[in-house]
Amino acid sequence: MLADPTTPTLATAAAPPPAQPAAPAPEGKARPRRAWWFIAIAASAVAAGLVFWALPPRVSLLSVVQRDFAQTVVASGHVEAPHRVSIGSQIVGNVLEVPVAEGQTVAAGQLLVLLDARELQAAADQAELAVEQARLKVRSIEEVQRPVAEQALRQAQVSLDNARAARERAADLFRQGFVGQAALDDAQKAADLAESQMRSAGKQLDALRVGGSDERYAQAALAQARASAEAAQARLRYTRIAAPVAGVLIARDVEPGDVAQPGKALMTLSPLGATELVVQIDERNLGSVAVGQKAQASADAFPDRRFAAEVSYINPGIDAQRGSVEVKLRVPAPPEVLRQDMTVSVDIEVARRPHAVLVPVEALHDAETAPWVLRMENGVATRRAVTLGLRGNGHAEVLAGLAPGDRVVPAAAREVRAGERVRAAASGT
Repeated sequence: MLADPTTPTLATAAAPPPAQPAAPAPEGKARPRRAWWFIAIAASAVAAGLVFWALPPRVSLLSVVQRDFAQTVVASGHVEAPHRVSIGSQIVGNVLEVPVAEGQTVAAGQLLVLLDARELQAAADQAELAVEQARLKVRSIEEVQRPVAEQALRQAQVSLDNARAARERAADLFRQGFVGQAALDDAQKAADLAESQMRSAGKQLDALRVGGSDERYAQAALAQARASAEAAQARLRYTRIAAPVAGVLIARDVEPGDVAQPGKALMTLSPLGATELVVQIDERNLGSVAVGQKAQASADAFPDRRFAAEVSYINPGIDAQRGSVEVKLRVPAPPEVLRQDMTVSVDIEVARRPHAVLVPVEALHDAETAPWVLRMENGVATRRAVTLGLRGNGHAEVLAGLAPGDRVVPAAAREVRAGERVRAAASGT
């Protein structure tokens, strides 16, 4: 007989029951063990915090050093030539050519602007013709009129001699009764006329001689013609505007086709050679700066190329708005990279101390009134008053209060107070 599928077989009935999940442990035993762990962790954190807060703060200390020290006044300004030349036209004229460009270095006498010269050239040619005419007039006096006047004077002298001889003969004949009074009067009139002609010929010759009125008039006319010609040539030369000195064109305000007019600047020329630096210094440093002091300067465009300068002028006036003083420095050997109006930075050396004791400025408290520092003494930050001297380049000279090798706390370490212990993180200068 077949088994009923719904009836369990012996094997099935004998199989063990499925596994049951383990019963949870009693709450009274598990919770105390976890609580002890939490308590241990919290206690460790508290202990670590207490240890941390108990340790002195760690600070990067600064060192007091001894070396040669120079105090400088730092200023900024620009490059400037002692003078600039404004290039303009002395006549009205149309601009034909401008063969130079802004920033170009030009030589003395080099053509900068060319104006239309046709009208002035014609005037100059006409003036030269007037000179030639005046020269021919002088030559005519010397070669023609004066010799003719001399010959006329000689002829007048002969005529006068003949007239006087005829008058004497007529007088003799009149005394002898051979001629009448009329003949004697005619001989006298002929002699008077000859004397008049003689005087006239003499005056004409005197006027034509060197120093005479006609000769001087001709020479004056020649000089006037020459002056007019020179004036015409000068005006003609004005059509060629050239550089008066060698230099660099720092401005060009003219183009071909423009109309040049007197009083209007066409270009600005910065002469080569002498160069000055014009800087503004704080008026508080006025007592430290003096003419003749040495300086080191550099253009902001080329900060690695430093060059020497020397204070040559201190403006006696103060700029009230900026609270500054204008100072000029002479540059004996300007580098080739220096350009007009370049921005420059200048360090003027106003004092020097050999073997000075120096403290970094960043360690000073109340530096302008009663300076003091926190000096490390056996791991404790101790307040020490200091006496300062020169200052500059991030350091101050210490006249009293510190010694070389001392270590001080930066003023920025606000968490450190006088009398507290400090741990040194590193030493710096």
